[in-house]
Amino acid sequence: MRTRAFFMFMLVVAATLPLATPSAAHHSFAAEYDADRPVSLTGSVTKMAWINPHSWIYIDVKKPDGAVENWAVEAGPPGTLIRAGFTRDSLAAGTVIKVNGYRAKDGALRANGRDITLPDGRLLFVGGSGPGSSGPGAPPKDPPGEKKK
Repeated sequence: MRTRAFFMFMLVVAATLPLATPSAAHHSFAAEYDADRPVSLTGSVTKMAWINPHSWIYIDVKKPDGAVENWAVEAGPPGTLIRAGFTRDSLAAGTVIKVNGYRAKDGALRANGRDITLPDGRLLFVGGSGPGSSGPGAPPKDPPGEKKK
């Protein structure tokens, strides 16, 4: 009786396995972002999502015509951000920051963050995976055509 139940269970598993939808895989930087399109955004934080595998910083960026765009900036995992000097209070809603990173290939208002500059002038590495990322907590390298003062 037990053997028959096990056999039926395995039969059901084998029959339904091909029907399972594949889960989203973790994509590389090159799959989603364009290293040839660096972006520098200044805006007001609307939300900070401390989630794994990537945290997200949402900022409202005012365009020259006055229109406001809400950008999503991909950052590293919470542990990486904490080691780089972030706290849950570092990016409260309304904080104006400057973000350096790389634009999404599909043109969406999304970027892979490299570093941010806080209102007090501190530069924090956000743990992005793009060019110039030196590792958790390491000072970022300058993107093409930009030199830090």
